[in-house]
Amino acid sequence: MITRRTFTAGLGAGALAGMPGALQASEYRGPNVVLVRFGGGVRRFETIDEAGTYAPYLRNHLAKRGVLIPDVRIEQLDGVDTSHAEGTLNILTGRYLGYRDVASRFQIDRLEPTEPTLFEYLREAFDIPAHQVLLINGEDRPQEEFFTFGMNPHYGITYRSEMLSLHRFKLHKYARQLEEGGLTDEARDAIVEAQSELLAADHREFAPEQSPAVQGFWDGWRRDYGDDGFRNARGDRLLTALATRALAELRPRLMMVNYQDPDYVHWGNPSHYTRAISIIDEGLERLVAAADADPFYRGNTVFVITPDCGRDANPLMDVPFQHHFNSRAAHETWALISGPGIVTDRVFDRVVDQSAIAPTVAAIMGFRAHRSENRAIDAVFA
Repeated sequence: MITRRTFTAGLGAGALAGMPGALQASEYRGPNVVLVRFGGGVRRFETIDEAGTYAPYLRNHLAKRGVLIPDVRIEQLDGVDTSHAEGTLNILTGRYLGYRDVASRFQIDRLEPTEPTLFEYLREAFDIPAHQVLLINGEDRPQEEFFTFGMNPHYGITYRSEMLSLHRFKLHKYARQLEEGGLTDEARDAIVEAQSELLAADHREFAPEQSPAVQGFWDGWRRDYGDDGFRNARGDRLLTALATRALAELRPRLMMVNYQDPDYVHWGNPSHYTRAISIIDEGLERLVAAADADPFYRGNTVFVITPDCGRDANPLMDVPFQHHFNSRAAHETWALISGPGIVTDRVFDRVVDQSAIAPTVAAIMGFRAHRSENRAIDAVFA
């Protein structure tokens, strides 16, 4: 069904396709990259400290396959906050304040990138279809649905990534239900209302439908898990399920997985935080095992793992483990990089800025993140 929204999106994509660089892309022959946001804000002690870790696979096994960088820091700059959305855009663009705030509410970031993302850099440089550049997003972070492309006029929608999330699945499901028909007037009205609410979350002028490959992915997901949402995993386990299935079916060359569940510690129960770290660790093990077992990925995939922000633990507060107060600990993160061409079993003991993650991913994949504020971490390369 062609709607005015779809038609407008097509016009936007068509116009941008003629921009400089659109015809210069070459075949991609470099390694695959799985970029994992160890999200929700985590401290070093519960993640990479050998004495306190709740992520034993990450710390005791995966770290030996690559370079552990224990001291990554978010720059203390005016206007830079230690939030999940900001940290994620710092990672994706290599720039601080490379975004604008659109109609945010209290403690809810509603940001969109104003600088090119890694997805756009990669697709502008190489002939890679959108469904092979993926962002996997959590159901409780709908404001991050719009990180698939930025507002830089040389890049943008033409070089976007595709998004896998429950938000996108529901949009697909509602469209399919309306196409299939056989609905009562009441049921149809309810679906149209729910669909409209999801569409209204995206304020952008251009909002393209997902590619046929991703629509086929959702058709298979719907066959396996149905429409009710009770049979598929939830939380960060859902992200692992989406990511491992995507590896098998969509064959992404660059995939970012935005884990998030440690942020539930805001409710005040530390076990929510530590258990969530363990769930991410289990997800990492599954992702690495899936890559190791697949000839397409085995020996040709680099994992880049880093948090969105740090987290504090103030015993004087009613709810500990905060990050919204810009404390020193909230600016302290880490990174782990593992895969072909990367040094193995090394701890890099120098301070690295969070803005160096994007140019490092770019260097791994053979393009330049030329708008980033930093340079690649040369010490990780073998």
